[in-house]
Amino acid sequence: MNETKGRARTLFGNAEIARTISRIAHQMLEPEDAQDGLVLLGVRRGGEALARRLAREIERISGRAPELGFININLYRDDHVTHEMPESQIPVDVNGRTVVVIDDVLYTGRTVRSALDAVTDLGRPAAMRLCVLVDRGLRELPIQPDYVGKFIPTSRREHVDVCLAPEPSASDEVTIVADSP
Repeated sequence: MNETKGRARTLFGNAEIARTISRIAHQMLEPEDAQDGLVLLGVRRGGEALARRLAREIERISGRAPELGFININLYRDDHVTHEMPESQIPVDVNGRTVVVIDDVLYTGRTVRSALDAVTDLGRPAAMRLCVLVDRGLRELPIQPDYVGKFIPTSRREHVDVCLAPEPSASDEVTIVADSP
């Protein structure tokens, strides 16, 4: 943790995260169009582990694995992101499919907007949905998630950290850190 951050407060741990992932997977399978096969696209870095965990849980529940891919949205960002990230891995044609964009934290909505632009450049899905583990509010764009693990109102001086492994782990947790004044 860098020096400008205050103390971290754990919001939820590994057991609650596992229950939340199970609940979201059940919700994703409820609509009729989900039975035709979902395409889960985790936003590179934050959404990757969550997408993997949801795909495994959906397969456990339904006996059918959803298509799983990962999308690098850096080219679509309107801010200055310079992180080196692996390229997108899109397993199937998205045309006519139900695509669920997955990320760990929803904040301003800019990452999601970039992901939506990236997906529409790939084709025209029948429907696009948004899944986030944490919705912290404070949107700058009119974007709302379809599947939410937990809504945690925050201030702009706080930061939500998600530590989520691709497989269930004792180290899985969501913390909030207040920036020092």
